[in-house]
Amino acid sequence: MDLRKLKTLIDLVSESNISELEITEADGKVRIVKSDGSVAVPMAMPMMSAPVMAAQPQAAAAQAAPAAAAPAPVETGHTVKSPMVGTFYRSSSPSAKAFVEVGQAVKEGEAICIIEAMKIMNEIDADKSGTITKILVENGQPVEFGQPLFIIE
Repeated sequence: MDLRKLKTLIDLVSESNISELEITEADGKVRIVKSDGSVAVPMAMPMMSAPVMAAQPQAAAAQAAPAAAAPAPVETGHTVKSPMVGTFYRSSSPSAKAFVEVGQAVKEGEAICIIEAMKIMNEIDADKSGTITKILVENGQPVEFGQPLFIIE
């Protein structure tokens, strides 16, 4: 199984409601399990030729090293998370004013951003009243389900 097909399978599991997928083919077996409900990780790699297998552990170690070197800072306050996969927008149109800014007070149920998913604009409301202390996503950036968007205190 080639790496493009494996990546496609991981993306499909990540974006779906299934928690585990196992596929057996002539050239190997792959099992993909969601670790925390939002990210799919391959649990077993397909059987491939020896040169490819030798390169994969080095690539995995190179990817793991930066993550281990920089632990994520712990945010205080309430985190507003993305309820869906899509594209994050701070305003209703490119020329419009942003829904919220850092330091602005918001009320529960007030629109704070838009996430475009499948050409549908979905207003995301504040799930808690308070003050926006941090905006964690840039305008126009793709977001994942459960990804932190704002910090409200």
